[in-house]
Amino acid sequence: MPEKKEILRVKGEIKETYGKISKIYATLEGKFEKRLRERGVEYLDIQKGETVLEIGFGTGITLVEIAKSVGETGKAYGIDVTPEMVELARRRLEMEGLGRRVELSEGDARNMPYEDNMFNAVYMAAVLELFDTPDIPKVLKEIKRVLKSDGRLVVVSIPKEDHENSIVLRLYEWAHRKFPKYASCRPIYVEDSLRDAGYNLIRTDEMLMAKLFPMKIVVAKS
Repeated sequence: MPEKKEILRVKGEIKETYGKISKIYATLEGKFEKRLRERGVEYLDIQKGETVLEIGFGTGITLVEIAKSVGETGKAYGIDVTPEMVELARRRLEMEGLGRRVELSEGDARNMPYEDNMFNAVYMAAVLELFDTPDIPKVLKEIKRVLKSDGRLVVVSIPKEDHENSIVLRLYEWAHRKFPKYASCRPIYVEDSLRDAGYNLIRTDEMLMAKLFPMKIVVAKS
């Protein structure tokens, strides 16, 4: 009988938590996630003229790269549940001269305000593991709805698979149990989640964030 794969439930409130840390998040994001972000965008393989969505864009650092990659004939979109992040990203994009190339929305990835088959590619990093366990399939189903039939999805996530005995991740899970408002996410079985949602996995890769914390990059097609 196959071993049951369990992940922790999410207890914290994402919107409240990230609203409070929004002012310092840009520093954390820029310092610790640079290599991971560059690799994820590379795997997304954005072409000029494409329409690309980032879910949970935070302060907009990756959206800047996406907007540059789609070029003048393309369009970038971003959706984030936190109004403070939306405002920070808007300012960043305007400073970069990319405001007209990006459309931002404050909203929930479980019910997005986009048409069916709208995007060539969707990107989400350190976001899927923020959703409670029953909501992960809902998010992936909604992404499948807005992706074109041959659309690409890149998910960067904290992996539970192959790391069940990781001391680092076990400590993080402990912190999530004790301090859910601060350790708001937790490791998930990201590959299984994508397969169960009907995606075809094209490529997987792993990197260490801050030379300690494992992060998995998964490239999938709808």
